[in-house]
Amino acid sequence: MTAAEDSVPGSGRSMSRTEARTKALEVLFAADLRGVPAGTLLDDPEGGWVDEFTRTLVTTVADNRYDIDQLIGERAEGWTLDRMPGVDRNVLRLGLAELLYIDEVPPAVAIDEAVELAKSLSTDSSPRFVNGILAAVARDRDLL
Repeated sequence: MTAAEDSVPGSGRSMSRTEARTKALEVLFAADLRGVPAGTLLDDPEGGWVDEFTRTLVTTVADNRYDIDQLIGERAEGWTLDRMPGVDRNVLRLGLAELLYIDEVPPAVAIDEAVELAKSLSTDSSPRFVNGILAAVARDRDLL
């Protein structure tokens, strides 16, 4: 197992950090759609297995959601959170959680991973939108 993977002891399961981010996005998006706290979906048997990094991502977003949403709202010119596509909104939440609260993830990696999620799961204009907001926050906080 590489440093970029996590596992469940004794289970033989492992998940790359990229896979964990995708799973975290699925949990955040589902919680957003259902109008329930994201943490309640982490142990939902229908949602499948989640690793420790996925849990960390989801709980970090949940614990800091107000501040994260404030930052998104301040920088999303012409967009309110409610009008944003749900995938973009949650990719931004995930990216900001990593960027601001998870020290083990370098800022450039947090931004790049969020942009890649937007590329694979959202609209053609989403990667630039996500990159712009995350890069602006990183510059404002002297993280890049």
